[in-house]
Amino acid sequence: MHILWAHGLEGSPNGSKPSWIIEKLGWKVTAPIMSTNGWTIKNQTDVIIDIINSNPDLRIIMGSSYGGLAIANASERLQDRDLCLVLMAPAFGLAENFRNVIGEDGISEWKEKNSREYFHHGLEKHIFFKWDFIEKAEIMSWPRLHHPTVIIHGNMDDIVPISNSYKIVNENDLIELIEVEDGHRLANSLHYIPLAVERAISKMKSM
Repeated sequence: MHILWAHGLEGSPNGSKPSWIIEKLGWKVTAPIMSTNGWTIKNQTDVIIDIINSNPDLRIIMGSSYGGLAIANASERLQDRDLCLVLMAPAFGLAENFRNVIGEDGISEWKEKNSREYFHHGLEKHIFFKWDFIEKAEIMSWPRLHHPTVIIHGNMDDIVPISNSYKIVNENDLIELIEVEDGHRLANSLHYIPLAVERAISKMKSM
């Protein structure tokens, strides 16, 4: 089985989830560096779209958090492609989440300076997000999915509330949610991945 994997904002192509998929399931994984084009959600969505367009045989698209949001936006732009999606704690509501964390004063300062410092734990260094990070997030935080999708989301997630995934599920019959007892990283829920993929494929075949 061949899947496309989109890692999260602080993840990497060889992170714990794609490594588990390769080692435990024996699947082939194509995992790009999501920040190749930049840090905005549009930049990272473009990475996914370019790979899908270059690999016509890819059908199963998976991702975590920020990568999951990029995949959802790709689904909105690739309505005619035969795809199924598995999203793990996808970062729906990205703009609202950032605004809640840093507050309106922080948002105003970010806009005025056109830059905000962010410590990237994966890279172990500070990086800078320009104002267009929020501008794109305001437009792309709640994409409309057009493909069979299964979401795995933890009910103890303190980064992206599971209610954001419920909002998406309640608006779209193509989407199923697997709620698990876990946090944002879903470290104890990786064994749900094969089930989620099986259900997503079944949904795709039934269309």
